[in-house]
Amino acid sequence: MQHWTIGDVNITRVIEQEDTSMRAEVILPEATPENVLPIEWLKPHFIDESGDLISSIYSLLVQSGDKRIVIDTCVGNDKPRGVPMWNQLQGAFLDEIAQAGFPRESVDYVVCTHLHQDHVGWNTMMVDGEWIPTFPNARYMFSKKDWDWLDGEPITFLGDYAGDSVRPVIEAGLAELYEPDRALTDEVSLVSTPGHSPGHISVSIKSGGESAIVTGDLIHHPCQMAQPRWASPFDFDQAQALETRLEFLEHHCDEDTLIIGTHFPTPTAGFIVRDGVVYRFKP
Repeated sequence: MQHWTIGDVNITRVIEQEDTSMRAEVILPEATPENVLPIEWLKPHFIDESGDLISSIYSLLVQSGDKRIVIDTCVGNDKPRGVPMWNQLQGAFLDEIAQAGFPRESVDYVVCTHLHQDHVGWNTMMVDGEWIPTFPNARYMFSKKDWDWLDGEPITFLGDYAGDSVRPVIEAGLAELYEPDRALTDEVSLVSTPGHSPGHISVSIKSGGESAIVTGDLIHHPCQMAQPRWASPFDFDQAQALETRLEFLEHHCDEDTLIIGTHFPTPTAGFIVRDGVVYRFKP
């Protein structure tokens, strides 16, 4: 597990998957080996020797004062998914977060940066043939715009993740459908970064004169700092996603805000620095 401290806030990363299984042609079609290999600073952490993208799916466990916050809940166990490496997983997520001091009953907030299948999976768990909320004492923070969109979407080959990972939480009365910006504590707030999804948010952490931002999927991979116009086919609104990404990169370049990239592989966190007319990531 990786750990970071921002002032008085403690952050722990729990990985579900980290490898090259998410192909560039799926998540970033322009990030082919021939296009990323010349970006020297991507090696060795963010691409392998062949130029394949390395990506990660993980949750962040955030301790802010007396509040325990889980940011994004990965793919989850037992979920039928059309993506082979996500289908019917049997991981040790609950044991791992408990070992990190976050037994599921102790969590106060669950934050989903957006309602896609690889960010909502552990919202629920299978018990006696039913999907029940994994964190029974938590408030689940779902962007109202995202739920309004997802609630009307048809089920696709990816699986019914609305039905097995979001709707059961709403039906249990544990969800708060909110409009950002929204503060959870004096140190942690949810800020609007739309485009990848209608109500996509990032998580701002400020404490003791230090700051960090958990990106969500406003940027999928560090290569998009060198090539900000490379878009994901999973962006709900690619034009808005590009605008959000460009504003984010320019605003946070050459400053001391720690950027925690939601799909960035180890070392995951670093700083945006200017690199000519574009940017690079400095772990």
